[in-house]
Amino acid sequence: MELQQQSLQGNKISLEPARNANIDSIRGLAVLGILFINIYFFGNGYLGYADHESVPLHDTLTMLFSNFFLEGRFISLFSILFGVGLAIQYDKLSTQAGDAYKAMKSRLKWLLLFGVIHGIFIWYGDILFTYALGGFVALCYLKLDNRKLIKKSVMFITIPLFLMTIISLFAPEEPIIRGTALFEEDISIWSAAYSEQLMMQFIIFVGLLFITPFTTMWMAAGLMLLGVMLYRKGVFEKGFSQKQLVVFALSTILLSTVDSLCSLAADPKLASLSMTIVMASAIPMALIYLHLAVKLCQNRANVLAPLQKVGRLAFSLYILQSVCGVLLFRHFAPTLTSTLDRPEYMLIAIGFSIFQVMLASIYLKYFNQGPLEWLWRRLASQKPINPESTSIAATDS
Repeated sequence: MELQQQSLQGNKISLEPARNANIDSIRGLAVLGILFINIYFFGNGYLGYADHESVPLHDTLTMLFSNFFLEGRFISLFSILFGVGLAIQYDKLSTQAGDAYKAMKSRLKWLLLFGVIHGIFIWYGDILFTYALGGFVALCYLKLDNRKLIKKSVMFITIPLFLMTIISLFAPEEPIIRGTALFEEDISIWSAAYSEQLMMQFIIFVGLLFITPFTTMWMAAGLMLLGVMLYRKGVFEKGFSQKQLVVFALSTILLSTVDSLCSLAADPKLASLSMTIVMASAIPMALIYLHLAVKLCQNRANVLAPLQKVGRLAFSLYILQSVCGVLLFRHFAPTLTSTLDRPEYMLIAIGFSIFQVMLASIYLKYFNQGPLEWLWRRLASQKPINPESTSIAATDS
């Protein structure tokens, strides 16, 4: 993977590690895909999309499509890729002088800070904070062999799913219907002055500080360890076997069907339970997406090039999505939250995805790294980093 390529810089020829095109394309797919779920939450706080009292057919069809192909798939893919990044960093730093764990912990500490800033000042639905915590957990197991890695991965994924299932059954969330007093109250909070939104986001984020260590942190750590194992088995170079793909497909269809039935159920317990089932169904579908990207790209820089460019700027574009989404749905056009249906949200996500592809292509004509990718590496490094240097593909995840 770490093939050496020559780059001409003035009168000097330097050897730089080539990027892994497969990983860049997968990360690009993940950062674009995650918007199609996050977009519901930018303007409506923690409620997400509020259904009509009488749900239109186009909303139901869009929801079913999301249950099978979008919901949870790309956040799972991101977590797996983060584990790949940890594995690559560990392998690279272990061959150099110095403490590999110290350098990696420095990166995670800064990511933790980025997550706090993002979660409080921009959008509470931040995932960076969870990734940093999960990364600290995953660091403890990087030396394990693949057999032990998968055991830890399964355990870390199963525990939060079990806890969330119990919560769903004994404390189900009542659905919020569009136009009700509770819905209007929530809208008024997120369309108020920024100072009021900031206070609400701070309160929510503090609450998440207590919940995350018992739920999503372990889920993220489990998926990261899965990513480490898959990377070391060469899956990001060759993909999965046909037999494995059949198992993934059947698992996805079965779990997504159960999820959809629960989502459509009138019983609040079943509707709440679907949020747990969708997290389980997301993993095999994420692995299918991973396989498709690997087989299509074949580690060629000219194949899936738009996705690769987006993948190289994943951190910066993820934050840009939050900034633009919050500005649009809370400040520029807050009434959209009360008027848009699911297909219209999808159209906005498609439009902004095209914008991100174009932006990445233009930006990378002039720079080799995204602004936040460069800042993160600069802060975490003990010595100044040349902003023009090329980074290893997965270390920017």
